[in-house]
Amino acid sequence: MRLNNIAGLSFDLDDTLWPFNAAVLKAEAALYQWLQHQAPATAGILSGPEQLRQFRNNLAVTCPAMAHDPALLRRTSIRNILMAAGENPDLADPGYDLFYAERQKVTFFDDALPALKYLSRHYPLAAISNGNADLAAIGIDHFFEARFFAHQLGIAKPDARIFHASAVALNIAPSNMLHVGDDVELDVRGALLAGCKAAWLVRDRAQDALAGADDVSDTLIIQNLHQLCDMLG
Repeated sequence: MRLNNIAGLSFDLDDTLWPFNAAVLKAEAALYQWLQHQAPATAGILSGPEQLRQFRNNLAVTCPAMAHDPALLRRTSIRNILMAAGENPDLADPGYDLFYAERQKVTFFDDALPALKYLSRHYPLAAISNGNADLAAIGIDHFFEARFFAHQLGIAKPDARIFHASAVALNIAPSNMLHVGDDVELDVRGALLAGCKAAWLVRDRAQDALAGADDVSDTLIIQNLHQLCDMLG
């Protein structure tokens, strides 16, 4: 892949800049404890914080129209739990607010902040996410000139339109934008189908990635973001 014509980069967030599950597990544990105090009857519905995820995932299956909106999914699942337990469903809003605040307490991969600092000095950056992280609360909003979230646009990766919107916002052609992400379907194939270039961040999955990369041969495969900085020079 030629990297000398890259004029801007877009980044996935969850599992690219920080581990997603670690952040959500901590947020679910905090929400579970809160529910035990504020709505004790939910103890008959929830045996542990892991069931919060199960309620949320089940709702995503039965109500696919909500799939692009993580906040709506989570808030509605909390409300459903409260109603099933005979508790006040209005507690869903403060419960979600607590969950959302905890979800922003991410632990960055060691290479994430140095790479964002370096790359933002040399290229315009955009964030593209199917999640709903709060970049200002997390403390990295200043690195990005544009931010695109599926729940705001009503479209999600791998839809080409979300990549095209990022290229337009950065004032570059899609062919001059390099998208960086960990998911081969949402990030890599999505970016390539949109006419962008793609960098597949595999971290400790290098061998698995190489084994399954036949149809995304025109892809930069990297194990960390330091490699990306070195390659872009």
